[in-house]
Amino acid sequence: MAPYDNWNRLDDDEEEELQDNSFFESKRDVILFAIDCSESMLALRDDLNYENAKTSRFLTALDAAVQIQKTKVVVGPSDSVGIMFYNTTKRNENGTGSEIKKGTFVYQPIATIKAPTILDLTQLIDEARENPDLLRETYPPTEKHIPVGDVFTSCNWILRDGAPKTATKRIFLITDNDDPLASSHNPRLTTSARTTLVDLLQGGTTVEPFFISEDSSPFYPHKFWAGVLVSDDIDDPPDANSGSLPVALSISRLDELLEQMRFHEVPKRALFSIPFELAPDLIIGIKGYGLVTEQKRGAYRHFVDLGDRMEVAESRTTYVDEERETNVDKSSVLFGIDLNAVGGGDDTQEHGFSTRSVRPGRRVFYTVEEVRSLRTFDLEPSLKLLGFKDRSELAFEDNIKHSTFIYPDEGAYAGSRRTFTALLSSMVEKGKIGIVRALTRSNSVPTFCALLPQEEGEGQGWAEPGGFHLIPLPFADDIRSAPVEENSRAGKELVDAAKSFISKLAIKNGAYPPDSYPNPALAFHYAQLEASAFREEFDEKSFEDHTLPKNSTIQRKAGPLIREWKKLLRDDESAKVVIPVAGSKRKADVSVSEADLRQDYETGALMKLRVDQMKAFLKSKGLALSGKKAELAERIGEWLDEHP
Repeated sequence: MAPYDNWNRLDDDEEEELQDNSFFESKRDVILFAIDCSESMLALRDDLNYENAKTSRFLTALDAAVQIQKTKVVVGPSDSVGIMFYNTTKRNENGTGSEIKKGTFVYQPIATIKAPTILDLTQLIDEARENPDLLRETYPPTEKHIPVGDVFTSCNWILRDGAPKTATKRIFLITDNDDPLASSHNPRLTTSARTTLVDLLQGGTTVEPFFISEDSSPFYPHKFWAGVLVSDDIDDPPDANSGSLPVALSISRLDELLEQMRFHEVPKRALFSIPFELAPDLIIGIKGYGLVTEQKRGAYRHFVDLGDRMEVAESRTTYVDEERETNVDKSSVLFGIDLNAVGGGDDTQEHGFSTRSVRPGRRVFYTVEEVRSLRTFDLEPSLKLLGFKDRSELAFEDNIKHSTFIYPDEGAYAGSRRTFTALLSSMVEKGKIGIVRALTRSNSVPTFCALLPQEEGEGQGWAEPGGFHLIPLPFADDIRSAPVEENSRAGKELVDAAKSFISKLAIKNGAYPPDSYPNPALAFHYAQLEASAFREEFDEKSFEDHTLPKNSTIQRKAGPLIREWKKLLRDDESAKVVIPVAGSKRKADVSVSEADLRQDYETGALMKLRVDQMKAFLKSKGLALSGKKAELAERIGEWLDEHP
């Protein structure tokens, strides 16, 4: 039987109510690298990382693909990766890739990431650095750029044959050609490319382009790609005259290619997809995305040594009846509350109407379905709009948990995007926030949340999409007042001096880019696993912690200003004020375990306990607390005799 104190826990992993681990474990990620193999991509140039060596944009793209796969070997070993070259005369004679469009070549079919496959690609890169003409000789470029529609069609066929249906499918398109149809001037090819891309999007595949733009050869998206590439909103018409695409997709330096790929490495998976009830009989579909999620180490696996090989040990959970020493089905497990009552097998009586009575002094038990009903109030996962409030009524201290970003789901209810956009525009115009009742998972607890509207960022494209932030609101019990009755404020001169050096150390563009600062503990852990997987020697000194402050830069930019501020601080009278704070003593732990107390009772040492310890035990059992120490000890002894 389940422990009494865990009656409200159905599973061990339910603390993260917005995370469904089984969903993420089964949802594999598939990345297909589509790398341009044209003349400009194969053009040789000096390699800044290796002395007296030549490189090319094509070689840099291959190296980035290797690094991404090395990371996934550790982080996502169940994910799959494939590599396709286009604008090359090399063809697949048979097997995978033999039926794709002319001008495309499958170098690495989509398959689960394996170390030998990555080592083969690494060997090709090393040979290409020794022989700069190797890639051009092995994968000769075509004279003309093949139609982009054929590129997308080949990608679609490769994903169709190699990617699992339930996987998150993405295409990393790498090119430096901003006008691939310059030689043909055929507008039908542009239409064909967009139509093929829409087919990919409707099939659940997203395309993430990486455009290489350098001072010597700038990339102008408006020439072709702005009229072809579309966002997930495939109903929106393309704006070919905008001349802009997402900032993160334009790579100004070649060494940024790997950095930008790592930004896009983690797929954007919806945490939930539920209906949003705006009014009776007015429902739209929405999806929720986590903006901030704690990154943790991957789950380890147990292996069995069979002598000649190692196999993964399959783990499973079984429930055992201790009295009968037999396995029991999980559905027959009951949950109870420890209310100082004793358990009993046949102490409940059915009374119809799904009710039952329990004899006095007996414990109440619940089935899994009943516990779920108590937690969810028999509600299905959904959002229900309750009303609106002024934007000013949402206080900063109301943010007690990470918010979730809400976006319309057109696939669930037709017209969801249009209704969602109308609600968003109206709330932004009127300065309102929404109050909703939220139940995001079938096992979670209903909460009240604020809907904070966010307009689409101007000039930033997909970087800041329009949508709502779902902010969990605190209950009255969650609010605490700060115990500050007296404070001391710095003078204006001291504040102005602090502003002078803080402005020198401000983050570039005024925004903190979390993608540029990986968790150093996880990065160090993964670096060791990666070196072990590829039988490489791990050098701790070569590991770089990007979160460490750059002391030399800080000293150069603001050193004199900080020293001047410290002089003013020593002379400021407000800094010398000492605010008395009443100390609070931690209460002594008076709890005594039942096993220790029974041992003291059996050895006659019960009177050695303090009175507060005796009363704490009696209180936990619902017994009287009055009387002298001897009476308390006698009462405890009686209870222990009745409950051997």
